[in-house]
Amino acid sequence: MDHTLAKQYTFASLLSFAVPNVIMMVSLSMYIIVDGIFIARLLGTTALSAANMVYPAISFEMAAAIMIATGGSAIIARKLGEGKLREAQQNMSFLISIEILIGIGVAVLGTLFVEDIVVLLGASPLQAQPCVTYARILFAFAPAFFLQTAFQTFLVTAGKPTLGLILTLAAGAVNILLDYFFMAVLDMGIAGAATATGLGYCIPALSGLLFFCTAKSSPLHFVKPRFDAKVLLRSCTNGSSEMVTNLANAATTFLFNYTFLQFYGEDGVASITIILYFQYIFTALYFGYSNGIAPIISYKYGNRDQRQLQEIFKSSILFLIISTALSNVLIHLTVSKSLVIFTSPDSRVFDITLHGFSLYSLAFIIMGLGIFASAMFTAFSDGKTSAVISFSRTFVFIVGAILILPNVLGEIGIWIAVPVAEALGLIVACFFLIRKRHYGYVPSQSG
Repeated sequence: MDHTLAKQYTFASLLSFAVPNVIMMVSLSMYIIVDGIFIARLLGTTALSAANMVYPAISFEMAAAIMIATGGSAIIARKLGEGKLREAQQNMSFLISIEILIGIGVAVLGTLFVEDIVVLLGASPLQAQPCVTYARILFAFAPAFFLQTAFQTFLVTAGKPTLGLILTLAAGAVNILLDYFFMAVLDMGIAGAATATGLGYCIPALSGLLFFCTAKSSPLHFVKPRFDAKVLLRSCTNGSSEMVTNLANAATTFLFNYTFLQFYGEDGVASITIILYFQYIFTALYFGYSNGIAPIISYKYGNRDQRQLQEIFKSSILFLIISTALSNVLIHLTVSKSLVIFTSPDSRVFDITLHGFSLYSLAFIIMGLGIFASAMFTAFSDGKTSAVISFSRTFVFIVGAILILPNVLGEIGIWIAVPVAEALGLIVACFFLIRKRHYGYVPSQSG
């Protein structure tokens, strides 16, 4: 079978394959950031803090959507590598159907119980009403959100990462234009930001449906789905690490919002929101690369091509070193100028953010390897190892650090919680990378 994943990859060609997915993931993070910029500048930082209070609920959606998509993608790519084309097509069609059904369920339940959800998220009286407005509209677009998330992964698996990139950039452009139109021209307030984001979801969702319905020459396209509980269970198990990452994002964002609300009030929530925007860019960079090459790893593993697995692993470590160095230097050179986009230099939010950034940003230097290791083991269909790496890094250590360090160290404990957690997560990732060498990504014998 002639398939893009079957070719031999060097560092340059691997990077070329991954770059569209990296740009796509960074663009997706810009959805949230652009909303934040418009909300902060047009509605104020209290409204910005309200939008961030909703983020844990969106992370729950992302957790379910990406669990099925990434876990299923590894299974499908491996079957492509084994030459089981029809099974791969049936599996993808079935999993997309599941994504649609879950999205509809979230839309119905989310809009019905939105007030209760906002209360559970801990919104202050000042934040409550904008939170409800923002969340209700985003919940209504849940089916499109689930499809967008699925197609970001399956287009890469189908060997079409550039198409995924084009759709994501188009969605981002529409989101930016509609943000301005709805908020600045029509004066729709925070409802305009949510509507613009939701309509942005629809572009990859509808275009992905069209592509997989009509691209019969593609290795992956829609066929009549066949219910397969085993594939669904394996997808959920295999994608559990990605699910855990997003559930952890929900939990940690909730805890950050609560803790910063106690220390600094609504200005503190706005401050951590801005810092999390910087973090989104870094995680998008590492997730974009790792998920971008995951289908290649799955394919080569299914094809038992250990030489290529070793080449891919070495190239990936090189990418992490270079990208981490360059991106961290760039962000430290531009941070003070970037903050002005969200808030004025003489504001309390500006002072809080700049004060904490130098400590919090230590996490950006060490988070890449943990993200890559987790994605690599997912690609090997070793969901258990992937989940342990991800769960320890993004949940156990971070939640523990947020709960313990501020009580022990005070204000400084809030800012160093994530760097400490990432350092512990790095140790866990290295442990499993050494222990699981039998997958063939390093030579079995030295010398």
